[in-house]
Amino acid sequence: MKDFSFDVLHRGETLLYLCSYGTFDPLNYLDFLSDEEKARLLSFKHINRRREFTVTRILRHSIFGFKEICYDELGAPFVEGSGFISISHCKELVGIALNNEHKVGLDLETPRINIHSLQHKFLSKEELETFDISDQLEVTKIWSAKEALYKLAGRKKIIFKEELLLSKQDNGNWQGQIVNNDHDLFVNLDIFEFKRNIVSINKGPIVKQSRNI
Repeated sequence: MKDFSFDVLHRGETLLYLCSYGTFDPLNYLDFLSDEEKARLLSFKHINRRREFTVTRILRHSIFGFKEICYDELGAPFVEGSGFISISHCKELVGIALNNEHKVGLDLETPRINIHSLQHKFLSKEELETFDISDQLEVTKIWSAKEALYKLAGRKKIIFKEELLLSKQDNGNWQGQIVNNDHDLFVNLDIFEFKRNIVSINKGPIVKQSRNI
């Protein structure tokens, strides 16, 4: 398909399927959508939303065929009988991460010029002191990593600057911490650049640690 470029990245035990795209007419690709998906596509008014929706289903089709993308009560996607998945998108890029063994959280971000004006909403006091917040790319990585953590948290109404925390390990890797009432969840993160975008995904399974309260 001339309008799309596909890549498959192996990140440990996780397969990351990516589809890059530009300007195209979604109506030319209705064969990749179910009847229900076609109706949903036509309900979107903005062309960018239509393209994003269509590319997600084209990428889905390349992995699972016509298996439906379903959503649980928290809005997390799944494909019946196909392991754990996570879906993300940014400008002209859609990704689907697949892991057969454990939950996966994926986020794609395009670096933003105004990211510093938002950092007070998601950076903790410790993160302000330990990360290079003068670097736009570093702050974008923090935001992206926390979006990936949010998808792993398994709940809503999370305060990003207090309940989704990041630290750098001695080996340079990033560790994420999800704070809950009586326990914490820890996970190692894989954060890298792909076609000038930031990709954040967990390296392995979540580790639960109880906390005395």
